[in-house]
Amino acid sequence: MGDNNLDLWSKISATTIQALEEKALKPIETQYEFLKENNINFLIRILDNITRKEKAKKIQKKQQKESNYNPFLPYEEELYVDDLGDNHVCILNKYNVVNNHVLIITRDFEPQENLLNLADLESFWTVLQQVSGLGFYNAGPLAGASQPHKHLQVIPFPLAPNFQGFPMEKLVLNHRSKLQDFDIVTLDELPYVQAIAFHNLLGKSSLECAKITEEIYYKMLDYLTIENNGKTSLGNYNLLITKQWMMMIPRTKPKAQSISINSLGFAGALLVKNQEQLEIIKEYKPLHILKQVGVEK
Repeated sequence: MGDNNLDLWSKISATTIQALEEKALKPIETQYEFLKENNINFLIRILDNITRKEKAKKIQKKQQKESNYNPFLPYEEELYVDDLGDNHVCILNKYNVVNNHVLIITRDFEPQENLLNLADLESFWTVLQQVSGLGFYNAGPLAGASQPHKHLQVIPFPLAPNFQGFPMEKLVLNHRSKLQDFDIVTLDELPYVQAIAFHNLLGKSSLECAKITEEIYYKMLDYLTIENNGKTSLGNYNLLITKQWMMMIPRTKPKAQSISINSLGFAGALLVKNQEQLEIIKEYKPLHILKQVGVEK
């Protein structure tokens, strides 16, 4: 897919079609329903058949134990979308729930716990500026990172048919008029510790966007007292990035009541393996589960 005349979104779409034909992409079929709590319309996806992904993960874990196996080194050619500068590559997420879900990976191995740097964010913005969607980073295993190799993700809208944006967005945007750009605050409506900030990136290059969001990112780490040694984060966290705002959530464990949570959970989109787990969410409620994997206020 090296045709520079194609824009990135066209390349993502074309690569997806080809990878589906070649069966390199293994989409995970889901059903979904909405669950309302505190005026947030949570999107709950229920896996139709997780066996394939779980089998693949077991094989992968075995390979990792045997030889530090890394699915990104080398990545599958059929999943390759484009180079992003000298240090990053854009590839399709092999086990995708939403079509055209992409990963921005470092070309060479870097740990997922490493702090994001300007090059990471510039590559990320190169993608997000061309994709209408949500960007996120699962910083470490407690934050739901399934691979130890540094990678950011962008998932395009809609997350479900006829569904605008994502569930948590309305709540966040309600605070837009009260806040200046770069102000970092915690939303009182959420029962777990988090920080949000708004930014205005209209008409800016991906490098300018990266510089602005890098500054907010470091302020958020300080605000939430997520310790780091200048290179690696000692605490795990989730980071959500949109064209208008950012949110960071410190993490204490990867799952609650058997339900695994990554950044998408804090965007209001949860994934459950079966009907049993769906009933657990209905019983405990989404915000309670998010509070259990984060830091309770």
